[in-house]
Amino acid sequence: MAKTKGNVREKRKITVKEPDMYRVKMHNDDFTTMDFVVEVLRQVFFKSEAEANALMLSIHKSGYAVVGIYPYDIAVSKVEKTNLLAREHGFPLKVTIEQE
Repeated sequence: MAKTKGNVREKRKITVKEPDMYRVKMHNDDFTTMDFVVEVLRQVFFKSEAEANALMLSIHKSGYAVVGIYPYDIAVSKVEKTNLLAREHGFPLKVTIEQE
């Protein structure tokens, strides 16, 4: 009796989990200038002039605003860059992240 060799294919279902997202919040204070906040929103968060001004006013009136939602590594990087710029300019600007 002849033996036949056959190939067996297995199907595997691969699922890719979306990364957890984090909100970056910028908080109001009495010392950081509005112009500096707008500049940070434009340079670090790549907001347009109009969007940066709207966010700055929201931060000023509400006490804080969510300025972006990013994966963890990007959120931390933006917070660190913002903190570095704020300290270089002598401002106590507070930026935090929280899981969405």
